[in-house]
Amino acid sequence: MKKPELLVTPQSVEHLQQLIDAGADAFLIGEQRFGLRLAGEFTIGDIEKSVTLAHAANKKVYVAMNALYHNERVEALGPYMEQLATFGVDGITFGDPAVVMAKRETGIEIPLHWNTETTATNWFTANYWGKRGANRAVLARELSMEEVIEIKENAEVAVEVQVHGMTCMFQSKRSLLGNYFLYQDKAMEIENRANNKNMFLHDKERHNKYPIYEDANGTHIFSPNDMCIIDELNELIDAGVDSFKIDGVLQEVDYVTKVTSLYRQAIDAYMVSPETYDQIKDELLTEIEEMQPSLRPLDTGFFFKETVY
Repeated sequence: MKKPELLVTPQSVEHLQQLIDAGADAFLIGEQRFGLRLAGEFTIGDIEKSVTLAHAANKKVYVAMNALYHNERVEALGPYMEQLATFGVDGITFGDPAVVMAKRETGIEIPLHWNTETTATNWFTANYWGKRGANRAVLARELSMEEVIEIKENAEVAVEVQVHGMTCMFQSKRSLLGNYFLYQDKAMEIENRANNKNMFLHDKERHNKYPIYEDANGTHIFSPNDMCIIDELNELIDAGVDSFKIDGVLQEVDYVTKVTSLYRQAIDAYMVSPETYDQIKDELLTEIEEMQPSLRPLDTGFFFKETVY
């Protein structure tokens, strides 16, 4: 039985060290100039420090370059990727084909992880990008358990699945929040995402509150609930899914660290035996429920929703 990688999004270099101690296997980091919806801002210097820390503990570091690049930003891709290569980064997450072209032009050997957010929904397209340099597909969050397993059975690349955290429902390149405040004759500066955790869109009809923030890539709106399947990992592990992701965007440092340690316990228990996992999974879920922020209810995402064609 293959043990899945536990991938987490740290908020700082210091947090990355805490997550190493909590049992994470890999980390997705980056800066908003190149990456979307990361838990923290990592400068090129921070990335170098992170790689050094992680590799010393036999862990991996992936860098997010999953933004959409207009022409004026494309020239920066090659030099940035060459810097990452000198650090020994273990992978780059991308959605825009410009990253594939930049890799070819620079001749670097960093593996690519294909991630187009909502459109990574089938094994055929995953294999297409596999033939063009990607060695991993990051699946969309809107897939059922059956669909995830089918993709894994037919994919020629590794498969990454999110198991915990919020889901982005909408992104606009426009500064919707800034425009709204300007309309009200107020000024609003674009803030670092770490300082912008308490803004919500309130849907009174559905009684939902959607987290929202704005950064250099535009406006991002998230699901009203957090996904959590710590008690439903068995099918994904049996299917051989390669990487489980905990998305810590807009969460507190201590929360992400604790959740990581609980998923570490869950995965390790299943690797001992399914019976060992069954004995503790409800207790682990209860621990997460008890510390879950009141504004962020838990659910199982799309894993057990019926697909309607």
